[in-house]
Amino acid sequence: MERIEARAALLDMDGTLVDSTAVVERLWGEWADRHEVPRGSVLSVIHGRQGHESMAILLPERSADENIAENAGMLAREAVETDGVVEIAGAAAFVEALASFPHAVVTSADSPLLHARMGAAGVRVPEVAVTAESVRASKPDPEGFLLAADRLGIAPADCVVFEDSSVGIAAARAAGMRVVGVGAAAAQHAPDAHVADLAAVRVVPSGAGFALEIG
Repeated sequence: MERIEARAALLDMDGTLVDSTAVVERLWGEWADRHEVPRGSVLSVIHGRQGHESMAILLPERSADENIAENAGMLAREAVETDGVVEIAGAAAFVEALASFPHAVVTSADSPLLHARMGAAGVRVPEVAVTAESVRASKPDPEGFLLAADRLGIAPADCVVFEDSSVGIAAARAAGMRVVGVGAAAAQHAPDAHVADLAAVRVVPSGAGFALEIG
């Protein structure tokens, strides 16, 4: 069993707390077809990033204003199309176990989408939530994680991030934080620890903070 001492936990949403794969792949697949971009190319880019930044990568000739406008429509659809959104195993219990300790959600979704998906999955939304509206730069930029740490009043080195995507893990690393990778794909990006899902993590009081027991 691995044991990681921490003072705060920073949690990604999609792929970490909730499984929204069915919705994401359906809507972005439709987007790919409309713009005649191979679906495989789209799916290789979108995970962990804000939608308009994914669009900028996939359609580099388009203006930022066009991408932002189209992404707003995409987010609005995602916030109401929650069929198939489910909890990652152990997520609800894990978030409740963190209730008495500093913790936050850090997501590339906007606030309505965060609440829609967490509600659909039955996972409590942490009081501190860093969403797309909170930052200027999307993951892999570390801004979101650093902002969450600042809002919690915890030094980055004392935070542990839970992430599933390559850009999310890169963002946590750039913020100077340790990372627990969640899900099979995360293992490919050298997190400090790895779990199949959050049922494998226990939260126990320890010293000035808490310990994460993994395994």
